[in-house]
Amino acid sequence: MQGTFYGVGVGPGEPELITLKAVKILREADVVIAPRTEKKKGSTALFIARSFIRQDAHILELVFPMVFDPDVLAAAWEHNKNIIISFLNEGKNVAFLTLGDPMLYSTYFYIFKLLNGKGLKIETIPGVPSFCAAASRLGIPLAEDNDVLSIVPATLADEKIEKVLSCSDSIVMMRVYKNYDQIVGHLNRHGLSEKAVMISRCGFADEEITCNLNGSKDKKPNYLSTILARKHSAMDCNYD
Repeated sequence: MQGTFYGVGVGPGEPELITLKAVKILREADVVIAPRTEKKKGSTALFIARSFIRQDAHILELVFPMVFDPDVLAAAWEHNKNIIISFLNEGKNVAFLTLGDPMLYSTYFYIFKLLNGKGLKIETIPGVPSFCAAASRLGIPLAEDNDVLSIVPATLADEKIEKVLSCSDSIVMMRVYKNYDQIVGHLNRHGLSEKAVMISRCGFADEEITCNLNGSKDKKPNYLSTILARKHSAMDCNYD
């Protein structure tokens, strides 16, 4: 009998934010796959989920390179896909860990697309996205009344970021670690830099909250950093 492939969202960082369904799958999975980059030692998703994984499970960290070369990417995806299929053909249930939610800017979805439609059993377990946890931590509503909420990858082209900021009431900016100074510039042009808060490693012991974005333009944010901004309300920066 063929095994089932599970995409498991482990949430933003705090282990208590993992869903009961995710815990159930992790306690039953024969194989747990944790994606990581070739430069990074260890997997953050695995760190979050480890206490819920059964002791005899096979834990495997697979490298998913963050490069632009399509040939290198295709080879890595194909290699990792074949490893997963081999486990499934052995009748093993495989859990693929992903930060936040599997269907939001996730490595999992690329694997999902390669496996979907091939007669395999696949189930996706949703998780708490980082910006939802950040909004709760900061006491900032993501949207209310008729607010337009936009989720923006900071790697988006400048002209697209400008268009989104011009027509949104509430903005979530993700992947801000790559070009933080440019993002602060965009927020300034729309009068949002003083109405924005950046939270890094939300829910971890070394969580950091930055309110004065203009005063930290030279900052190098952590990979797990998100900016929340609202046009029609000021941010209260008295956080404990």
